[in-house]
This record gives sequence, C-alpha cells and structure tokens, in this order.
Amino acid sequence: MVDEERILAGRYRIGSVIGRGGMAVVYKGRDTKLGRNVAVKILKSELASDPAFRTRFRQEAQSASRMSHSGIVRVFDAGEESVRRDNGELEREPFIVMEYVQGHQLKDLIAQGPLEVDEAVSITQDILTALEYSHRAGVVHRDIKPGNIMITPEGTVKVMDFGIARAVSDTSSTVAQTTQILGTASYFSPEQAKGETVDARTDIYSASVVLFEMLTGRAPFVGDTAVSVAYQHVSETPVKPSSLNSAVTAAIDKVVLTGLAKDRYQRYQTASDFSEALSMAADGHIPLDTVAMAHDDDVATELFGAAPPPVNDTEQALRQLTNDDTVTRTQRRPPVVWIWAGVTVVAVIMLAVLWWVMTLPQAAQVPSASRTIPSLTGTTWDSAEKTLTDLDLLPTKYEEASADVPAGEVISLDPEAGTRVAPNTQVKVYISTGADLNTIPDVANMTLDEAQATIEDAGLEVGSISSENSASVPKDTVLSTSPAVGEDVPEGTTIDIVISDGMVTIPDMSGKALETARQELEGEKYALTVIEVTDDSCVAQEGNPVTSQSIGPGEVPQHSTIELTYCTGAPDDGGGDDGEGGQGNKGGQGNQGGQGTPDTQSVAVREHD
Repeated sequence: MVDEERILAGRYRIGSVIGRGGMAVVYKGRDTKLGRNVAVKILKSELASDPAFRTRFRQEAQSASRMSHSGIVRVFDAGEESVRRDNGELEREPFIVMEYVQGHQLKDLIAQGPLEVDEAVSITQDILTALEYSHRAGVVHRDIKPGNIMITPEGTVKVMDFGIARAVSDTSSTVAQTTQILGTASYFSPEQAKGETVDARTDIYSASVVLFEMLTGRAPFVGDTAVSVAYQHVSETPVKPSSLNSAVTAAIDKVVLTGLAKDRYQRYQTASDFSEALSMAADGHIPLDTVAMAHDDDVATELFGAAPPPVNDTEQALRQLTNDDTVTRTQRRPPVVWIWAGVTVVAVIMLAVLWWVMTLPQAAQVPSASRTIPSLTGTTWDSAEKTLTDLDLLPTKYEEASADVPAGEVISLDPEAGTRVAPNTQVKVYISTGADLNTIPDVANMTLDEAQATIEDAGLEVGSISSENSASVPKDTVLSTSPAVGEDVPEGTTIDIVISDGMVTIPDMSGKALETARQELEGEKYALTVIEVTDDSCVAQEGNPVTSQSIGPGEVPQHSTIELTYCTGAPDDGGGDDGEGGQGNKGGQGNQGGQGTPDTQSVAVREHD
C-alpha cells in the first residue's frame, strides 16, 4: 500500500489511486519541483520482482516518451526506486510519471448507451489522428480500447497507456513466443488471438471495435471467457452496426466492417485511410474500396472438408489457431488428370507470351511496369505534383505542421522515396504548414516554479531568468516575459522570464523639500514607510529641506522604513543689546561688537564715497 505522503524519487508526492490495470496502479501525484499535477504509474508488487515484466514496463516509457502529440498522454519521467517491504526484503519498484488528464474514460460514456453517430465518428477520427502519429513514430499501441481513451471537459480526445506498445521494427517477438496474450480480448485483432506478429493494422482493427461499440453500446463479440471472445475474432462474422442501431447508415456499416476484416490486407492499411473513408461515410457517400469481410462457413467446409470448431470448444480452437501443426486437413487430393491439365494450360500460356514478346518490332520498347518514387523533400507542392504526375503517379496533398521544415515545402512522401510502385499509384505528399503556433501564457504574479511549469505545458521552453526591482511584487515572483503574454509563437520557442528581486533602489533625498521627498518615497515607485525626524541644532528653513536620510542611496528591501531629518531650530539672535551686535540690520548701526551685515543703504553709501 502506498502511503499518501510518500515522496517518490525525491520529487513526486503520491496521492490517491485514480486507476488500476493488469500491470500497474496509477496514482494522482504532485511534482514538487515544477509545481504541477502528474499521474504516477507504479508496477504492481507481485510483478515488480519479475525481470520480464520490468523490461516491458521500461519499454512502455521508452516508446511513449518518444511521442509528443496533443492526442497522446505525455510521459515526463521514468525510473526505479528501491522499496523495503513489510517482510524486510528490498525490492525494485519501476514507475512512470505521465501527464495528468482531467476528464472521463470513453468506457464510462459508452456505459450510458450508444453515442450519437456524429459524436462517435468525431471521437474515432481523433483516435485515428493519434494513431497515425504513433505509427509514423514506429509505435503500435496494441491495446486500443475505451478504457484507454480519455475525454477532457473541453472535448479533447487523448489516447493513453502505451503500456504494451513496441516498435514496429521489433517483429521477432510474437504473442505466442512470449506465452502472454497482451491486450484485452474484446478488442483483440485476429492476428493477436492467433499469436502472430502484429503491426499498425492491429490498431486499425481495435479502433473499429471501439467505433462499433460507440455506435451500438456493445462490442461486436461477447462470450463467457476471454478465450471464447478471442476465438470469435478469428472465425465469426460481426453483425452490421445498423442491425443494432437504426441511426447507423449503410456507409458507416461498410467502413466499420472493412476495419473489422479478419485478413489484415483487407482492412484499411493506415489510420489516415480509415479516417478518410469515415469522413466520406459521414457525409453520406459509400466508400468504393470496401471488401467482403469474411468467408461463409459453408464455403470453408467445402474447401477444407471441415467446419470451424464450435464456440463451446474455444480453448482447443485457440490452441489450434496459435499452432498450425495441430490443424487437421481432411481435404482429398485433386485427381491427377486435373493436375496435369492445369500444368499444360500454364505451359501453353507461357509459350504464347514468350512468342509475342519475341515477335515485337525491334524498335518497340516494353514500358516499365513500375516507377521509383523520387526524393522530393524540401521542394514545393507545385514542383512535387508535376514531378509525380510526369511519372504517371497520382499525387495527393496533405498538410502537416512541422517545426523543422519551412511552410510550403515537402516533409515526406507515402510511400516514401525510393519505393517502386505501379503506375497510377496514389502518393501522399505531406506539405509543411510551418510550426504549430502556441500562445504565450500569462504567468505574471506566479512563482518561478509555477511559471516554468505553465510555460512547458504550453509547449514552450524556458530561457534566461533575470531579476528586476519591484516595490510591490514579492521576491521570486514573475514580473514579465519576453516575448510578451498573448503573443503567438512557434512550438518550442524559448521564453525569457523576469522575476522580482524583492528590492527597490532609492535616490539621495538631501536638499529636497520634506513633503516632496515623503510623497515620492511613499509612492508606488518605492512604497517605503517614511518617518520624519526633527533637528533643533540647525535653523529651520522654508520648505523644510531634508538634511539627511537614515538609509543612503542604493538598494533596500521592499517596504523598508526610512527616516528623513530636517531642521527645526530658531534663527540665532547674536546676543547684542541697544543696537550693538544683534541689531546689525538696522541702519548699519551694528558695526561695533555684533558684526552685523550692513543693509542695502549702507552698502550704497560706501559705493557713493
């Protein structure tokens, strides 16, 4: 049991349980370093001791951490921590720190009944957008189901828990080899049920199951055991969604059943193909490239001499599906005469073709049966379209944001450059729309940690951090950013932060009128507390100019108290009597003893003499 106050890896405070799975328990956590909520997935104690499970758990983090997409739950951190159990044993406990997503799971929405067709289509297209990104990154989810899809309060769809995803290139490891059937039976693809190697088309099948369930309120196959359901994925034909929900159109039926094809080559080959067909069907147009979904049992009996095993014997059937050596073939060999007849027909056809080629005019050239897709990265759409059209190929324009490729230039091709294809093959040309623009968030008056987390969550990077004086904003609190708040900038742009240093720089107030100095220091610019101090040792002057201040010019902490001293003494009377000394200003009569200053008249007299 994880304690509520437990701190993981020295920074993640573990809170309440928000989810449980077959491999791990997910807790709501708090990143104390960046000041943000996170989701922390911790491997179950009964599995943590198994190196194979720990390896798979680490692969989850490695696969998911390579992806950064608005429709995929982000992975921030991963690691292992040693934990001492109640019995005194020290165990290694792997964990993954992920983006905390508020909202509800799609399975809770489906539990309330079938969704509106438009809503189901919209959610599916968002799922397919996320899958298209992950497949291009080389990652197959393998466990697409309503429980792994979150709907935020804003309606954003997020695919989570790439817990059993592996790189597409890792094709040597199959379900049968690991002796573990991964994924959830209701959403299995036939190749998963048979223990075959899986690829991106496995996710296409599972997404079709999810769409079927959103439209009808239930999965296409149900059974008493997981083995029974898995067997039905391999051998049973699903009903049309419209048979369970009359609001579903025939066009939507075709799209769903194409995605549920048993043979992966009969399904949509990419998530974008699936999404395009779904959009067409939603607009009321029946896609023209759908195929028959399954063979009739009678046909299977005629071809192989035996019907598929009954559903009530599912465990034996699934074992047979994962090991072809156990399948008994009862078909009798064709008659020998038919074999020789077939060989003769083929030989005649080959000779006829050979004769035709040899008798062609010497100048005639056999046209190339394939085209090599050229490298067009960095060229414009107009240039790429012309090049591909000249090769008898069919270019189709797709737009995609890219921080690395300038707007208007080719990012990539599908099929990729160097691939040999037949004439009239469609080639998808992905054109850059430039980097995604993110709005700089308002982080003023936030703490530095909160501002850094907010900027990173907005898809931006934190740059330099500098400080400035502020009379009102507390120390280490954000004053401003550069670029400014509200500006739209490319994803990944560096944002410089200016924080308050908690200081103000005051000037020398000496000689200023007391009231002027007091108002200035107590104003918004400095926000200090002023105490007036009198000095009787000097003569008071008009305006009470400041003679000294308790804190010299320079930086002082916010809200400091400063004393301003001014003179309040009476003028000096000189101590003279009867016109001597102290009466020096009266008619120039104080030149003896008082040393008085002669007035204007006496000065004028002297100048006259």
